[in-house]
Order: sequence, then C-alpha cells, then structure tokens
Amino acid sequence: MDKGIHFIAGLPRSGSTLLSALLRQNPQIHANITSPVGSIFISALHEMSEKNEGAVFINDARRREVLLGIVKGFYYDIHTEKTVFDTNRLWCSKLSTVSMLYPEAKIICCVRDVPWIYDSVERLVRRNALQPSKIFNFDATGTVYDRFDGLNRSTGLIGFAWTALRQAYFSEEANKMLLVTFDTLTQNPEKALEAIYRFVGMPTFKHDFNNIEFDATEFDQRLGTPGLHSVGKLVKKDRRTQTILPPELFQRVAGDNFWLDQSKNVFGAKVV
Repeated sequence: MDKGIHFIAGLPRSGSTLLSALLRQNPQIHANITSPVGSIFISALHEMSEKNEGAVFINDARRREVLLGIVKGFYYDIHTEKTVFDTNRLWCSKLSTVSMLYPEAKIICCVRDVPWIYDSVERLVRRNALQPSKIFNFDATGTVYDRFDGLNRSTGLIGFAWTALRQAYFSEEANKMLLVTFDTLTQNPEKALEAIYRFVGMPTFKHDFNNIEFDATEFDQRLGTPGLHSVGKLVKKDRRTQTILPPELFQRVAGDNFWLDQSKNVFGAKVV
C-alpha cells in the first residue's frame, strides 16, 4: 500500500529547493528538485489524445489508469515506504487533472515577491558570466531586457509558472493549495513546515534548520547554471534590498503578487 502523494509547485527562485531539502530530513517523506514525472505525464496526455489515430482504443478509464501508472511506476521503490512530494511547476496548470486522479493530494506552492524573482535570476546569470544558461536556451547574446522579456512570456520560466499558479488559485480546486511565501520559509521555517504538515494531514517532525544537506551540483552544471538549486547549510533571511534590475523592469511586475489580496481568494487557497 502506498503512502500517498502530494505536489510542490509555484514560482521559481521562491524556495522550493529549500523546502524539499527540509522535507527530506523527515524519514517518512521523499522530496527532491523537479522530477521528470510531470513531463512524462504531459506527454502521455498528448499521446492519448485524438491526435493519435490509436485513440479509438482509449477511453477515460484507460487514460486514468495510464496516468496513475506513470506516478506509481516512477516511485515504485519509494511509495510503499514514504509519502512522496513530487516537484514540478506545471502541476498548477493541471490541478483539475491532479484532483481527479488524487482526491486527497495537496499542492504546496512556493511564492515570492515577483520582482525579486526576476532579480534573483539575473543575479544568477551574472554570477555565471562564462556559461550561457539553458534558462535562455544557451543563447549567449541579449541584455537584461531580452532576458526579462524571455522570462516574462507565457512560455518563459517565470511567466508560465505565474500564469499556472494564477489559474489554480482562481479555480474551484484552490482549496487544495497552500501557498508558502519565501519570507515565511526563510524567516520562520518552523511555522511554514507546521502549516504544511497540518495541511497534508501528517504528524509534525522536528527539523534541523541549521544543518541542511542538499547537493544538485551536477544537475545545475548540465543546465549551464551552477547554483540554480544551491541551498545554504542553514535557513536565513534574504536581506537583499537593492535590485540589480533597471528600475522600469522592476516596476513592471511590482503588482503581480495577487495572493496578497485575500478579498479575491474566493475558493479558499491557504497562504502562510
């Protein structure tokens, strides 16, 4: 019997790696950086559509079992021992599908003041000035303005994640979402973890916020973006106050933190 599954999604550069590094301290939990499960899941949906001439042999019941089988098969050696938290930002865009397949599943969404996400990516790019990044298709040309527009488009690293999160937040399944702000996670991690355990219905666990172990060096190197998933040894507040973005770019996304307006949270998403 498997131990259940939940999902980690939300915005990039907003603490999902730190969250996974903390959750995996709990021997009852499996968590990691972005897994290939989401991509395989989307590919299977595509191939089982009417685009495939063999779709005449596929009904919704069969689609359901195939999709369930992807997750079960990928975690075949883990699911019987641990509760899985699978990470992929695309899960917000498929919240209705996830809810249909896993009625008890919750989705934990890491969020952050949006302008500072763009700032964080730009700082990462400049720190790796000798290596073009996969984030920008290894393109060595362009300026901060080009990178900003690339990140911001609907298929961009930030644009897609933001629109997927917004879609889920304003959907009827929003009560399955817990938004964990970057400030809470880095300034009061105990509060963030307690809220997560309560939300998913698991007993709390005593985490060590001063001894975090996580290494994705090889993964980041292959992306041409060393440090993309690096986390410090201890949880600490980000004290950055001055952006390296041109001010007009910073201001363009300054009002994008829609989750701060609780009057519009009509379907009961939780925010901590």
